[in-house]
Amino acid sequence: MSRIVAARDGGLCRIKLPGGVLRARQARAIADAAHAHASGVVELTNRANLQLRGVKAGHENDLSRQLADAGLGPQVACAPAGDAHQAAVADDLRNLLLSPAAGIDADALYDTRPLARLTLAQLQNERRFAALSPKCSMLLDGGERLAALDHPHDLWFAAMAAPAHGWFALGLAGQPAVADGSALAAVRARDLPALAIALLHTFVDLASPDDTRMRDLLRRLDGAHVVMHAATRAGIELRDGDDVRAWRRAPADPARRFGAWPQRDAGLSYVGGQPPLGRIDTHALRALAGLAHDHGDRTFRLTPWQSVLIPAVPTDAIAPVVRGLAALGFATSARDPFARLIACAGSAGCAKGLADTKADARDLARRLPDGVEVHLSGCARSCAAAHCARYTLLAVEPARYDLYRRVPASAPGRANRFGERIGIRLTLEAAADALGDAARSPSDD
Repeated sequence: MSRIVAARDGGLCRIKLPGGVLRARQARAIADAAHAHASGVVELTNRANLQLRGVKAGHENDLSRQLADAGLGPQVACAPAGDAHQAAVADDLRNLLLSPAAGIDADALYDTRPLARLTLAQLQNERRFAALSPKCSMLLDGGERLAALDHPHDLWFAAMAAPAHGWFALGLAGQPAVADGSALAAVRARDLPALAIALLHTFVDLASPDDTRMRDLLRRLDGAHVVMHAATRAGIELRDGDDVRAWRRAPADPARRFGAWPQRDAGLSYVGGQPPLGRIDTHALRALAGLAHDHGDRTFRLTPWQSVLIPAVPTDAIAPVVRGLAALGFATSARDPFARLIACAGSAGCAKGLADTKADARDLARRLPDGVEVHLSGCARSCAAAHCARYTLLAVEPARYDLYRRVPASAPGRANRFGERIGIRLTLEAAADALGDAARSPSDD
C-alpha cells in the first residue's frame, strides 16, 4: 500500500521512484489516479519522487490499488500477502538518490544504476530496517556533471577516477566534498551494496533510542570506527591510503538540468525543464508522458531540484521538446526566476505553515533580483529543501518573513540552520529589496 499521510488540504500520497525514473505509461496512470482520487495537484520532491495532494477521504485503498497496478510502490519480496505495514516500511527506505543523468551523462565515471538496483532490493527486503528513520538517505554518485552535491545524506558513495576506477569513496552524514577531503575509506564497486547494507545494520546495532540519523550516532562515535565495524561485519576489504585521503569530487553543474545536453550515446541528448515551484497538474503530467513517448525513450526522470529530464532525444527533436516544456510553463533556463525559487506547501497545505509560501513565491518571482536563489519555508522544518539555500525566507506570519543568509556551519555564533539573520518580519517587497542589497554585498560564503 502506498504511504498516505494527513495534510491540511487532504491526504498526501508519496510515490517513490527507483532512480527517479518514471515510464510514460506510469505517468498516465498517476494522472488518472490523481484525477479520480485526489485534487489533481502533483508535486515533484527534493528526493526525485512524486506526491499527490488532496487525496479524498475513503479513496485511499482505491488510489493505492491503482498505483500498484501500474507498478508503483514498494516491491517487497519478503512481506506476507496483505502486509501493508511492511510495504509501507519498505517504501520509507527507498531514499536512494542517484544523479538524474545516471547512465547517460557523458562525463560520468561509473554507471550506478545496476548497483542501485542491487542495493534497493536488499533495502526493501530487510525487516530490521523498520527501525530507521523514514528520512534515512543514501547517495550513489557516479561522478556525473549533473549531480546534487549539497544534499546531506546518512551514507554517500562517490565514484573515483583512474587509477582507482571501480572504487567508490565513501562517507557518513554529509556529501562528497569538492574542496575539503571527507572520504573515510573506499570500497570496490562489487562490494558496495553489501557494505551499504552492513552500514545500516551497524547503525541499528550502535544507535541509542535518541539517535535517529547517522549524524546523531557520530556525535558519540568516530565515523572511521563505524565504517570499519560494518566492513568487518560484511567481510569486505576497504581501501584507506593517501589516494583516498587526497580524493576530491570534481565540481558538478546544476544548471545542466535546463535545456539540452549531449548524452554518452552519440546523436542523443537529454532535455530538462523545471515547473514553477515543483508543482504540475494532471494535464502537464500527461503532456510530459507524451513528450517522452514521442521524442525520447518513453521515460522521463525526476531530479532533486524538483525538475524533469527527458532522455534519449535525437538532435532533430530537441527543439520540439524544449518548446513543449516551455508551453507547459516550465523554466528551460537557469536565468528564469522560477529556476531560482523553492517553496514548501505553506499554510494552504500544511498545518504548521505560517504563510502561504507557494502564493508568496509567485509574487516574489516578479521582483526577484537576477542571480539570486531563495528558499521560502513556512516553518523551521525546511521540508522543501534538504540543503541550506544561499538565502532563506522563513515565515513568521502571513506574508511576513525573516531573511537568512547562509554561512559556514562552523561560523562563530551560528545559531540557526539557515545561517545569519539579516532581515526581520519583511514584506515580500522589502524582502526583494533586501535580497538585492545582500547579493551586492561581499560575503564569506
